[in-house]
Order: sequence, then C-alpha cells, then structure tokens
Amino acid sequence: MAKLDAKARDDLDDGTFAFPKERKEPLENAAHVRNAIARFNQVTDVSDAERDAAWKRIKAAAKKFDVTVHEHSWRDIGKA
Repeated sequence: MAKLDAKARDDLDDGTFAFPKERKEPLENAAHVRNAIARFNQVTDVSDAERDAAWKRIKAAAKKFDVTVHEHSWRDIGKA
C-alpha cells in the first residue's frame, strides 16, 4: 500500500477520508479503500450515523477504484 507521510496526509481534503471529522481512513486509491474496510471496526468514538456515512464513502471509493466489497453493510464486516 502506498504510505502517506504526515505532510501528504495533512494536505488531503477532508472529503478524502472515510471519517472526515476524525481524518481517519484515507480513500485515495484502491489499497487505501481495502485498508479502510479492514480497519473499519477499529475506529472508535464515532456514532452509527457517522459509520453509515463512512460506509457510503467507502462504497463510492471502492466503485471508483474497482475494489470488490463483499459486505452489504459495515455491520457485516468480520461476519462469515
């Protein structure tokens, strides 16, 4: 995955993040989208409404970067 240094991360627009208020889980390429899904449940101190909004941003980024998402909802992450 392309790693962001502190300056590059600081330069990203808030809308580039799954959780823009917290500036967590950037969605600027396919690797970051996959990482955001994998780490989704590790984000703390956010409401279900914020998770719903973040999931919509992740799904949109996944479509943009041609990433297959198997889960229909963030609530399905980790369930087999």
